[in-house]
Amino acid sequence: MILRKHHSILVQGMTGKQGTFWTQAMIDYGATVVAGVNPRKAGTEHLGRPIYASARDAAGETPFDVALMFVPPMGARAAAIDACEAGAKLVICLTEHIPAHDVMEMHAAAKASGTRIVGPNTAGLVTPGETFAGIMPAFNDRVFKPGRVGVISRSGSLGTLLCLNLVQAGMGISVFYGVGGDPMIGTTTKDALQFLDEDDRTDAVVICGEIGGSAEEEAAEYASGMNKPVAAFIAGRASPPGKKMGHAGAIVSGGKGDYASKRKALEAAGVAVADVPSQAPGLLKAA
Repeated sequence: MILRKHHSILVQGMTGKQGTFWTQAMIDYGATVVAGVNPRKAGTEHLGRPIYASARDAAGETPFDVALMFVPPMGARAAAIDACEAGAKLVICLTEHIPAHDVMEMHAAAKASGTRIVGPNTAGLVTPGETFAGIMPAFNDRVFKPGRVGVISRSGSLGTLLCLNLVQAGMGISVFYGVGGDPMIGTTTKDALQFLDEDDRTDAVVICGEIGGSAEEEAAEYASGMNKPVAAFIAGRASPPGKKMGHAGAIVSGGKGDYASKRKALEAAGVAVADVPSQAPGLLKAA
């Protein structure tokens, strides 16, 4: 699922400091934010939107497509399950440091209700010039100028850098898809790559991956059958084996998920791999 302007957004935790700041930015950008959730402030308004005690309460009066979570780790499981049971098509989980068993319950609830989860530990989704949900600077057109290149990233900061590099090279962004940096995520790099492959507004794709897990190898298998050019950058080239880096998923163990295996798989699939993010635009142009 690619986020579009017509998708209505419920913000869980809207009234908090971060929820308020980013929700206002989303509204200003044109996102269709319809309501918020805070059990202690149910029945009030915030940023001109009604606040409900739960997503299920909101669904009865203010239907929504997407639930965006500004929720602390220990409350994330309940919030995600609430959104799934309320009928959300998409749950965007910004929260990190959620206990593993809670994440497993979140994914089980999503499967049972037919809901797609993005994250945990995602920076969100951006459709430049149209809408966004999360904590990415969509309003900065030096980074998110509308265009035809889709960007998929496990990291919000590195994804931002890649978008900046692409815009500086005269390209623009069709979609930014932050899949998240946790080891158990709901939407994989391969899933996002398939969405962009099927998107008629996207002509090429850049993958920003990192060491750990097998997401890039699985995406490489799909990319081998694509007609759209794909480039990639993999963070963690100099990372020592067995050491956890910035993301919970960025750990190499048992000789798997290391930089060399990811690069080999991507290049074997015809994906051009950049040594540094600034090389990605040139690789796409060459393709």
